[in-house]
Formats: sequence, structure tokens, C-alpha cells
Amino acid sequence: MLYFSVPLGKLVRRVSRLRGGGSALPGLVVEKIDPGFMQRTLATLPLGVAVVSGTNGKTTTTKMVVELLESQGLKVFTNRTGSNFTRGVAAALLGEVDWRGRLDADIAVLELDEAHAVHFVNKVPPRYCLLLNVLRDQLDRFGEIDKTAELLQRIASKTTGTVVLNREDPRVARIADTLGQGAANAPQVRYFGLDDSLLSTFPNDDELRAAPGSPVPAAPPKPAADVVLRRVGADDADFEYDGATVGTHMLLRGVYNIFNAAAALTLARAIGGRDGAAPDNGRLLAALARVAPAFGRGESLVVDGLPLDLVLVKNPSGFRLGLKSFPAAGYATMIAINDNYADGRDMSWLWDVEFDTLREGGVDQLSGSRAYDMALRLQYDDVAIGAVDTEIAPALAAFIRGAKDKPKRIFCTYTAMLAIRRELSKITTVEVVS
Repeated sequence: MLYFSVPLGKLVRRVSRLRGGGSALPGLVVEKIDPGFMQRTLATLPLGVAVVSGTNGKTTTTKMVVELLESQGLKVFTNRTGSNFTRGVAAALLGEVDWRGRLDADIAVLELDEAHAVHFVNKVPPRYCLLLNVLRDQLDRFGEIDKTAELLQRIASKTTGTVVLNREDPRVARIADTLGQGAANAPQVRYFGLDDSLLSTFPNDDELRAAPGSPVPAAPPKPAADVVLRRVGADDADFEYDGATVGTHMLLRGVYNIFNAAAALTLARAIGGRDGAAPDNGRLLAALARVAPAFGRGESLVVDGLPLDLVLVKNPSGFRLGLKSFPAAGYATMIAINDNYADGRDMSWLWDVEFDTLREGGVDQLSGSRAYDMALRLQYDDVAIGAVDTEIAPALAAFIRGAKDKPKRIFCTYTAMLAIRRELSKITTVEVVS
């Protein structure tokens, strides 16, 4: 059956792209005129839908899962732009379905914002879900952290097949207790985890906010994990599964991305391969070694013959791990902080990040709508500042001119990252994500 919403949505998508509009606009249009479009289309997939959610790491983890499943011979639909509201999923579908609304895929792997995921799973119960972590993020949207955990629990409660949980995050691990394990219709639960030697590198939210020297409450016994990250190297990592430890090269940079690789492996192993075959672990590892950073998440571009890295930051944990994963030595540094809706309006979280690693080289350029808030924060950590310009385009141009002979790194919030990528596309090769 031909639904007029599909050709109309495709037309809106084409016009929007020509005008440089947002990637989610066509999805908003089709949601209004055909509320059943998304549910009807995704219901045709043989292996159903896998939802990836949590505070940090959704985009890169989703990219890993997609590439791992493709290595098993599966056709995978995903929302590549990282537009992780339901309208973003609908917009991505419009780019993949034919004029009759048919989607040629075996499974959908979708990154979803925690709050919008709840709306999504009420319409489309997923067969699989992967829940990464719960950290303080966008308090103006989510409220306190237990509210975010509740949102993730609701995603898990709608999942019909397998729920993958982070055993190192107590709020995520506790979700298993709500799923009625052992009941006939309860989903299977699998975990991913860390070697004890890595726990201090990935503190949970309570540990992040604990006063120095305060006693750590005794943790309950950990469940066995399907995949455990045992070691992180400069460009490789060791994972344990099926009773053996295996090493692999990694193109991904950033310790947080390597932990998320354990999550991606766990979900891919749960889904398996074509026709329900068991996963080929050798192919999974080979595919993992080839995964490049998602756009803006440790993405490295070339400007004036030297690397320019983009590092997305959106909450205290992400910024701390970004600073730890990408040392400042030898690099010119820019920070761009916006407070648009997609970034979160409350920027008080900047005070929960320590910037002492930037003290030696300073920060060459600050930009974004909250550049002066960032400048004040850096002053309290005795970090020298070169220049401040709230307008991103001229600030970026000045940064590139002033650091012409040095590699560069830009820490940026989401909408600042999009603006920076648009500007950089005028002077260098930037991957188009649509």
C-alpha cells in the first residue's frame, strides 16, 4: 500500500537538505501527518529493533554495533546523524525507505535520547536494548539522576528479547531486579563490565561526586559479564569473553570509547548473525578494529596539513574523560560551549570539571554562547586564555590562523560541534552525515 506521507516526507527531506535545514525536520512533518509511519515500517524487520540509550556514548556505541552486525552479514538500518529523538528516527527512515515505504534491512539499531526513547518504545517495543550509564546531564531536561535511571528502566521493561546492562553502574545494574527474571515473558539480561584495575578510570556518578577521602559503601556482588574490558592501551585493548582474553587494535581513541566497545560486543553477540546463526567472534573483532570515531566524537580532520580533533563534551564525566583521553601537550586548544536546547541550557556542570591539565599550555580560543562562563571557570583553575569570541565562525578562523603550525583540538558541545563542522567543510574534507 502506498502512503502519501512517504513521498511528501521525502520531498520535505530533499528541500530541507538543499536549504541546509535540520536533519529532523522531515521526521517532524511525517510524524504529524502519519503517526503510524515509524511503527508500521519498523514492524517489518525480521530481527526487530535494538535501542541504545544512556547518558554518555550513545552515538559511537551505536556506530560500533552497526558495523559489528554488518560484519555478520546483516543489513542494518540506523539513525547515523545522531539525531536521537523519535523525529530523527523518522527522518532517517525517510532517507532509506522506497517510495512505497518499504525498508530493506534485517534489523534497526537506533540511538535514542533517554526521554524520547520512552516515547519510542511505547510505540515500537524493541527486541533488544543496550543501556550504557546514568550520569548527571542536562538537569534542566531530566531533573535528578534517579529520574534518568527510571527512564532507562522503562525502556528495559518494554524490551521483549535481551537487555544489555552496564554492571559497573549501580543504577543501571539494578534495572535487572525490575525485569522479573525467571518469568516466562521476561527478557534475557546480559552484562558488560570492567577489570577491577580499570574501575577508577570510569567512576560512576556517586563516585564522581564523593568528597575526597569519604568512605566508599560496600558494593553488592557483581553478576558475571558476557564481555569484560581487561586492558586499554594507546591503540589496542584486551577483551574477555567465552572464558578467553583476546586483544585487538583500535582506531577509536578515548578510554570511554573502549569501554563502550565492550558494550557493543555484548549486544552484537546477543543478536548474532544472519538467520539466527551464532556470531563469528573473529569477524566481530576484525570489524571492531576498523571502527573509526563517530562524527565529532574524537573525529580527526586535516587543516593546513595538520590534525584538528573534535571532542564532544556535554557533562562532567564526558569532559573529564575527554581531557584525560586527549592530553593537551603539543596541541593548540579551543573550547566552544553553547547552551541551545540540544546542549542543555544549564551549564553549571562546568564547575564539576577540573581543568588543571590545560594549565601548562592554556586555551588559545573560547567561543560559543557561553564562552564567558567558560572563561570564568578556567580562571578559577589558573588556566590562561588567549581570546574570547562568542561567534563561532570568526573564533574558529582566528584559532586556525593563530595556530597554523600546530596540531589543534577543539572541545565542544553538540550544537557548537555542528557549527564548527560546517565551517571546516569550507576549507577541508568533512564527512557528510545524512
